[in-house]
Amino acid sequence: MTLPPVIAGWLAARGWSLRRHQAEMLAAGAAGAHALLVAPTGAGKTLAGFLPTLAELIAASADGRGEERLHTLYVSPLKALAVDVQRNLLAPIAEMGLPITVETRTGDTPSDRKARQRERPPHILLTTPESLSLLITYPDSFELLRHVQTIVIDEVHAFANTKRGDLLSLAMARLQAINPALRRVGLSATIGDPEAYQGWLAPDADAESVTLVRGDPGAEPNVGVLVPEGRIPWTGHTGLHAAREVYKLIAAHKLTIVFVNTRAVAELTFRDLWNVNDDALPIGIHHGSLAPEARRKTEAAMAAGKLRAIVATASLDLGIDWGDVDLVVQMGAPKGSSRLLQRIGRANHRMDEPSQAVIVPGNRFEYLEAVAAVDAVAEHELDEDVFRPGSLDVLAQHLMGMACAAPFEPDTMYREIRASASYAGLSRELFDKTLGFVENGGYALRAYDRFKRLTLQGDGSYRVSHPRMVQQHRLNAGVIVEAAMMNVVMGRRRGRRLGQIEEWFGSQLRIGDSFMFAGLTLEVTGFDGADIQVTTGRGDPSVPSYQGARLPLTTNLADRVQALMATPSQWDRMPPDVHEWLHLQSEKSELPAPGMLLVETFERDKRHYIVIYGFEGRNAHQTLGMLMTQRMERAGLKPLGFVGSDYVLSVWSLEPVTDPRPLLSPEVLEDELAEWMAASPFLKKSFREVAIIAGLIERQHPGKKKTGQQVSFSSDLIYDVLKKYEPDHLLLQAAWADARTKLSDIARLNALLERSQHAMVHRALDRVSPLAVPILLDLGRQRVEGEATDDALLAEADAIIAEAMS
Repeated sequence: MTLPPVIAGWLAARGWSLRRHQAEMLAAGAAGAHALLVAPTGAGKTLAGFLPTLAELIAASADGRGEERLHTLYVSPLKALAVDVQRNLLAPIAEMGLPITVETRTGDTPSDRKARQRERPPHILLTTPESLSLLITYPDSFELLRHVQTIVIDEVHAFANTKRGDLLSLAMARLQAINPALRRVGLSATIGDPEAYQGWLAPDADAESVTLVRGDPGAEPNVGVLVPEGRIPWTGHTGLHAAREVYKLIAAHKLTIVFVNTRAVAELTFRDLWNVNDDALPIGIHHGSLAPEARRKTEAAMAAGKLRAIVATASLDLGIDWGDVDLVVQMGAPKGSSRLLQRIGRANHRMDEPSQAVIVPGNRFEYLEAVAAVDAVAEHELDEDVFRPGSLDVLAQHLMGMACAAPFEPDTMYREIRASASYAGLSRELFDKTLGFVENGGYALRAYDRFKRLTLQGDGSYRVSHPRMVQQHRLNAGVIVEAAMMNVVMGRRRGRRLGQIEEWFGSQLRIGDSFMFAGLTLEVTGFDGADIQVTTGRGDPSVPSYQGARLPLTTNLADRVQALMATPSQWDRMPPDVHEWLHLQSEKSELPAPGMLLVETFERDKRHYIVIYGFEGRNAHQTLGMLMTQRMERAGLKPLGFVGSDYVLSVWSLEPVTDPRPLLSPEVLEDELAEWMAASPFLKKSFREVAIIAGLIERQHPGKKKTGQQVSFSSDLIYDVLKKYEPDHLLLQAAWADARTKLSDIARLNALLERSQHAMVHRALDRVSPLAVPILLDLGRQRVEGEATDDALLAEADAIIAEAMS
């Protein structure tokens, strides 16, 4: 396949020519080969992905074969990205005068247009994993999709190893079954392990069947670390202390994206920037909690050049070309080199010009992380992604969807499912168990008609039991379960409602735990559906309420941070206060080198502290804090509470810890984790999510939507029934797997505990160490409340710092 003259002429008219990787993608298309393109931002990946499609459609039109058939599916992780690609495709198609139609199909597409697309499809359809998964549930999908020649997966790194990736992997297996000649194409700028993604993209997980095309490296990005007034704060997670300096950067550039790690911090950063906006510069905000209309309005203003800055979360991470962005600011630590590189790529979005970016660390550990991330980007070291077997709840949803399209025979369906990389290792036993669940809900639920979704026919095939179940499936399908809130209620039933906290935090509480809320220490007395029943507590909260970033620190950056700390020759390039901090730590205690686990113990204010420098991420440290307090209770050490960050865990108690090793033993981790999860509502939360995805719990009925409380009530009832009568139920297994992954980051927690047994260094100190100051200040922020909060915090901070640094 050669480049059609009309495309060559269009490129030449603009002074452009094909890059090497674009020509190689065209050649892969001509050979009918699957391909994975890994190329830097601004390298023309989208054009490279579509070139074979455009060439084939131009040739078909010239031969008189240009009828209205769906030729190419393009799948992106974001609706906005699909819309952006449509805009960027339609312009050159119109300029070349090509008879090629391009449309989008997402959750925002009107139903009448979706119906028309199935009857008269465009040549190129731009969609999302969820919309594609719904499309293949229609009986006419076989005819619609049998001519599809290519599926292009953009930003493949964004979802391949998630449940959305499982859904897409299953959809690709169905498309391949409909048309065995289907060609698969993946595009990404930030893949650390291409072979793993080649395997995910390939039919039957055959990585060798996917051609790897690498783009030439672009201009090296110019990334700096902002140090306001030459000093780095002891504590904090957002970089809000630097609002004035960030505003000056915005004023000096044409268009700046200010990235943050959470929606809450986006709102705070937006507020702080407006507070210092002396020139009334137009500054916008963009995150997933905003209404679609508000997001589109901001996107339009940005594309039209009407904004000078936009504060954004991951909603703008991916490959949307927003035109004149010439600076990216990362507020707080980036948490991973791949994530930082993705965000840096939003600046300039041109391969041959260096992107400009600035990281604004929130504290001293984050400063070290920022330096480590800059070094990793300079050395082209990306984070490797961990792939896991496909989720069973997603498989259950897919099986129901395939039955909606047409009855299926189990043996044939099993072979089709196994062709999906996410489920290549699926045993026949587990497949049959999942199919049995979709058929009747499982042993404990089979007596209820509402769970009998499939019926076994005389010829051995399965069909949907009733037409209304088809409609219900399409209304409720998808793998994104919105985060729910929990009510904080004083007293028992119908007590005074104090407000709401996010369910991710509330579901980890147990009866007897205490936490800070509305300026009060509250003790948990019970749970009733979405209500957390509390009474006024005394003293310090035992469980902290985290307000910082929730993205986990990657293993790659964690190793680099420890290497920086343990290498004095690197300290000279750091601000004087950070240099002094590390130097005094080396004199007064020890610096945690890579592969080592530093544990410090000391007494302060009649409390005994144990500080563990794990560097395994917030999730692993928080779970370890929960487990350690259980172990300390059994050992009679009278634990009072804990606080964790991405780098450190601190637990405090009334009795001293003289030997930390037994508290960190990995031997009974599984048993204790199960015991703790059983005592908290977290497993119920995980069950609710998998039950919704698997179709056991319905969020919507025609014309109405269940409230979060109604969904919780339904799932909690079913959970209790299954736990009592069928404890090995498929969804309980899926919920347990989800809970382990989401809450505990079990692999990293295990790594920390194993390290404690052979590489632990325990330092018993007579006072707080310099390295422990940030975590104790975080603890202070949790404990000190009331009108004198700021003064009390400053006084306590000054005392801790003076003690550590004297």
